[in-house]
Amino acid sequence: MEQLTEFRDDIEAKVEVAVREGYKPNPAVIKWIKDVHELEKEWESMQESITAAKSLTYKCCPKCSLRSEVSTQARNIRDQLCRLKEVGENHGSNLVIENYQMKKVEHIPGPSIEGQPAATRNLNELLRLLEDDKVCIIGVWGTGGVGKTTLVKNLNNELLKNVPSSKLSFGVVIWVTVPKPPIDVRKIQEQIASRLNLTVDNEASVESIASKICERLEKETSFLLILDDVWEAINLDYVGVPQPEYPARSKVIITSRFLDVCKQMRTDVEMKVYTLEEDESWQLFAKNVGDIVNLEQIHPLAKEIARECDGLPLAITVVGSSMRGKTKVYKVIKWSFDSLESQDIELSSEQRRKHVNKKRGDIRSCFLYCSLYPAAIPTDDLIHCWWAEGILGEHDMYEEAYNRGITLIESLKDACLLEANKMHYVKMHDVVRDVAIWIASTFGNEQTFVFQAGIGLTEISCIKISASVKRISFISNEIECLPDCFTKCPKTTSLLLQDNKPLYRIPPEFFLAFPDLRVLNLRGNTSIRALPSSINSLCQLRALILKNCSNLKKLPPVANLHNLQVLDCDNTELRCLPQGMDNLTNLRLLNMTNPRLLTFPRDGNLSRSCLGATSFDEISSLQNLTYLSIRVDNSSCFNRDYTWMTRLKGFLIKVGETSCYAPHIPYNKSKRVIKFYKCEIFSYGELSGMLQFASDLYLDKCMGLRKLISYNTFNGLKLLNIYYCFCSFEPVEGGSGQFDPLPNLEYLVLESVENLKSISAFCQYLGLRFSKLRQLNISYCPSLTCLFNDGGTCSVPKHLEEITVDDCRQLVELFVRCSSSDQATLVNSEIPRVLKLSLYKVPQLGSLGEPQSIWEHLEELTVNGCDGLRKLPLSIQTSENIKIIKGKSAWWSQLEWDDENFKANLEHSYKERQN
Repeated sequence: MEQLTEFRDDIEAKVEVAVREGYKPNPAVIKWIKDVHELEKEWESMQESITAAKSLTYKCCPKCSLRSEVSTQARNIRDQLCRLKEVGENHGSNLVIENYQMKKVEHIPGPSIEGQPAATRNLNELLRLLEDDKVCIIGVWGTGGVGKTTLVKNLNNELLKNVPSSKLSFGVVIWVTVPKPPIDVRKIQEQIASRLNLTVDNEASVESIASKICERLEKETSFLLILDDVWEAINLDYVGVPQPEYPARSKVIITSRFLDVCKQMRTDVEMKVYTLEEDESWQLFAKNVGDIVNLEQIHPLAKEIARECDGLPLAITVVGSSMRGKTKVYKVIKWSFDSLESQDIELSSEQRRKHVNKKRGDIRSCFLYCSLYPAAIPTDDLIHCWWAEGILGEHDMYEEAYNRGITLIESLKDACLLEANKMHYVKMHDVVRDVAIWIASTFGNEQTFVFQAGIGLTEISCIKISASVKRISFISNEIECLPDCFTKCPKTTSLLLQDNKPLYRIPPEFFLAFPDLRVLNLRGNTSIRALPSSINSLCQLRALILKNCSNLKKLPPVANLHNLQVLDCDNTELRCLPQGMDNLTNLRLLNMTNPRLLTFPRDGNLSRSCLGATSFDEISSLQNLTYLSIRVDNSSCFNRDYTWMTRLKGFLIKVGETSCYAPHIPYNKSKRVIKFYKCEIFSYGELSGMLQFASDLYLDKCMGLRKLISYNTFNGLKLLNIYYCFCSFEPVEGGSGQFDPLPNLEYLVLESVENLKSISAFCQYLGLRFSKLRQLNISYCPSLTCLFNDGGTCSVPKHLEEITVDDCRQLVELFVRCSSSDQATLVNSEIPRVLKLSLYKVPQLGSLGEPQSIWEHLEELTVNGCDGLRKLPLSIQTSENIKIIKGKSAWWSQLEWDDENFKANLEHSYKERQN
């Protein structure tokens, strides 16, 4: 056994040396070494058995039994030992490892450059540089997608052939795809070590691995290292790559988009890879597409797409391949486009009477406009752009135009030319977009588009733009600033620059190049802080969309924008309305509900402020304004005439600042919403005039509810949402006993209302009747013990359909029946038909309460965190209307039933709630 283990250790040592030199161990040898280790363990086990046998005192059987077991074990070990010794000797000292060494060059899959003259010239130049003893490090650089990686892949594969020059015969060619920044030296080392068959310890330091790589490469007569896609300079010494020296037998090639990176890595030669000429672009494109490029319907589209690829081989190859064999697809899309006119919605007789001399809109132009977007399209933005461009038809009223836009979007979706995306967004399939761009290009200069969206552009000064171009899209790029001198575009009507996050600067005279511009869209994620004064020269501008430009703090004067219809500045940092706002007599929609309107007072303290009274006056003077979303400060609400609000179809007016914890209020054009934050100016009816026009009222940390509500009648209010309110809710003398201040209230939401013990108390406090209340949502009310005290001045609302209670830990009952003998019994017409009940975190609730008939029509019940609720009312157990019961399985399994058959009948309605 000692001889065998010594033999094993010798072979194992030789294998380790060979591995470090780049050889591959023979799998049979590795197995033999493992088998010897296993036999050694069995040998040690037998020694322990022998020791145990010797230690036993003489007793008849045990000692004999152990001797027999040890003898059997020894025979097995002897047999294995002889076999392993024979196998090991057969390997021989020269066959310890497989006679295998890594290939000098490994094939790397990639597109061929055969038949591409420019790429072939570049390849020959690289081969020449590799033969030049004076050239050690070569930099191949050029824009993304220009073909750098394809070039060096073809170089690598060329070296697989029997090259005529000995200088092109490297001991090893190593390919490394460099990970994107930040530089991860370990990942580079891993690729090099793997190529060299080097075994390195993953726990070892970068320096230790670099030492092993360097030692291994120095044993080669020559090596070629190709570092592909380098974004930042790499220290080759730190990686472990010996720096090639003159006369250079070993070489390093790097590919990068940046010339500076090449120079920082001390390249001897920098070779730029240029985009393809138009003829060569077309040849490559046609090769990838196939014979369909010559078909009459496809050829113009293919030519346009090839031109749009701008000489970038990667784009040409990818787009061309995606078109291959798509003849039928393009014909179907073109047919759908041709059929759009018949798909259009007919006007009603009343609409024909009103708009007999007005254009209905152009659904085909609307479809083509969608091709300017590279990805998801916000429906509001799209409709605003259509309207501003005049392709929605002639609609004096914003509401008509908007509804018309929604109708056209649905028509395009029905024709499968647009797809539904997330809420309030649509999208266009890439192939459909290609067809749309082709169709637009065939309609002549008036319909010419510039579509350079979503391709990673950092600057646009190099883009060739015709003076006759009508619409320009640079959406979703990486543009940092716009050029000082831009091509004059007298016919351009739309300029789409949204989602260029680095964009921080617009030159002073930039907008002078677009005298006929109707749409300017800078929406979302741009870094601009101000717009230049030249925007005031855009006299034809209809839509200015600046939504989500979160760094925008100032607008220049806009007095000349007489035709502006849409001004969307939502979620910006604008502190005030621009000068000349009162001149915007055609403005239909204004959106300025900015969450962070900052002002810096003279004392240097940072405070929050909102648009003031002067701004409110300017807005009220806009005679055609139909939809308004704005935040104003408290002072603007004093002693005002609100009759101008009668012409507003929808509005969202926020008074005062906002709380980051308060519920978000989405802007809904069909609603007339007012929200007050920390307002205490209700004493003298200051807000009564404004509230007369509201449908939804949100009160956030406001005091004086009685002074606001109970002394006035607001017939239009349908929703009341109160957040974080402190009131006594005790019965009060006087007030409104003769009338209901909110006679048409349908939705009541109470959140974080302290001291509230019941909804009945709230009802009595404000003098409400709840005669039309349909939905009740209550959450985080720590004092709430019941919802309604039936029989009091405020009975259970008879139209109540939906109840949601969340995190009211003291709630014991939903409905409390008064015990007074003179209490009138509810008649059936007064019992609400509750359809939906949701209960969350109400652990004290023991039952749903009486009368049973309240729950006869229940369709959906959700229960979570209501451990005290052990039994459902009989009317639910026997219900045929219930459709869904949601709850944790533990709650469902512990419910008590009047009859087990009732549970069986409701099993199909039960859905387990996961959270």
